[in-house]
Amino acid sequence: MHNRFLPIVLAAALLAGCATVTNPVTGQRELTVMDERSEIAEGRKAHEEVLKEYGAYANPRLQAYVNELGQRLAKQSHRSNLEWHFTVVDSPEINAFALPGGYVYVTRGLMAHMESEADLAGVIGHEIGHVTARHGAQRATRQQTAGLGVLAATILGAVLEVKGVGGATDMASTVSQGVAAGYVASYSRDQETQADRLGAEYLARNNYDPKNMIDVIRVLKSQEQFAADTARAEGRKPPAQAGWLASHPSNDKRLQDIVQFAAQYKGKYGDEGRARYMQAINGMTFGESREQGVTRGRNFYHEPLGIALTAPEGWRVQNSGEAVALVNAAGDAGLIVQVLPPKAGNSHDEIIRNVFKLEQGRTERLALGSFPATHFAGVSRNRQGQAQAVEATVATGPANRHFLLFYGAKDAQALQRARDRIREAEASFRPLTDTDKAAARPWVLRTVPYQKGGFPQLARQSPLPGNPEAQLRLINGVYAGGEPPPGQLIKVVE
Repeated sequence: MHNRFLPIVLAAALLAGCATVTNPVTGQRELTVMDERSEIAEGRKAHEEVLKEYGAYANPRLQAYVNELGQRLAKQSHRSNLEWHFTVVDSPEINAFALPGGYVYVTRGLMAHMESEADLAGVIGHEIGHVTARHGAQRATRQQTAGLGVLAATILGAVLEVKGVGGATDMASTVSQGVAAGYVASYSRDQETQADRLGAEYLARNNYDPKNMIDVIRVLKSQEQFAADTARAEGRKPPAQAGWLASHPSNDKRLQDIVQFAAQYKGKYGDEGRARYMQAINGMTFGESREQGVTRGRNFYHEPLGIALTAPEGWRVQNSGEAVALVNAAGDAGLIVQVLPPKAGNSHDEIIRNVFKLEQGRTERLALGSFPATHFAGVSRNRQGQAQAVEATVATGPANRHFLLFYGAKDAQALQRARDRIREAEASFRPLTDTDKAAARPWVLRTVPYQKGGFPQLARQSPLPGNPEAQLRLINGVYAGGEPPPGQLIKVVE
């Protein structure tokens, strides 16, 4: 959970008229709402919004390493004339995405699962391919007919890639109530295939074996399998694809295509850069960061905000950039905690009035830990004018920052069943203690030689929850089986 309110404000101004440009990759003429100058301008604007929302990872050494790799790949691309920007995003998600005009992003979560510089180059090369083939501009042109402004379409495209189509539905409706999530879609299958082909070409041009793109897909499919295995072990339904796999189709046909693209290149390739890569990621934050708050079992700690929460027995913590939620086992009710923006109001009554516009209801003063709070329940109206019951608490925490603790549920019956436990979760909202601060330390990725005792021994020393051996195998590319050679550098979590 970041210490800022969620929504990116999307500009909805339309650019008048279209232009005809030559696609740098195909050489074909195409009608567009974004010529190259517009691509660069809109990409620059959207870049600022992406940084504001997701944040760049605060590690200059790693940023420089990724930028240098990206610049080398871009220099050999079809649009070497662009001023390219490569950013590591401070997110544990396994993801990569691009904006028009030369803006490419990879998450540190994705980097934790890559095995070499060539693997990372495969991901970056694919995203460069989206830019060189003008896929973002093509998407913006399609979406212009849906009533989206170019900047709105540009940012929405990035959101679709980061969060998947479902995660962008609310944002899409913010821009245009008439746009269906199915219409505002991510890249087409043809565009993905073209980006894969271009990624293989850019790898070969930079003396990396294009077969590394196959390795990337296999690593990511292992991550998908791990998520499914973990869910089944916990008695949950396997999750839908998320992150890079959600927005980049991962079916067998795509893997077959990449094998064919790679087979077209028969050159002798150089070092895949495994040693360089391992040195670059040594010391990188793993999982949630200090700025996002960390989950440790049923506890959530956010050192910058100075707060902590504990989920009831049998409940789980779900932390995201927008909020932290304490959710019941059924997944149909929970407590959702958000930081309120200053514009929401200065007092609890003003916040309740401004944010919820209660038509009827009751309020109650109370304390959560040492924090003053106001609980309220009543009837409000949503954007469609429909009456709905709401129940929540506003609390004032450290630095006079206001928090909203919202009682969320699938329906009134689920809320009634969970209300006592939601109140228990709410009552755990507290200032960080010294013990909490010690537990709030983020995990760090370290590279060490693989030694006798292997992953079972490393798992016994690992802070990772659940099945640490499986997670260590996953981040080292051997989830499906096998062992690294003795003495080879591998990744561990401390």
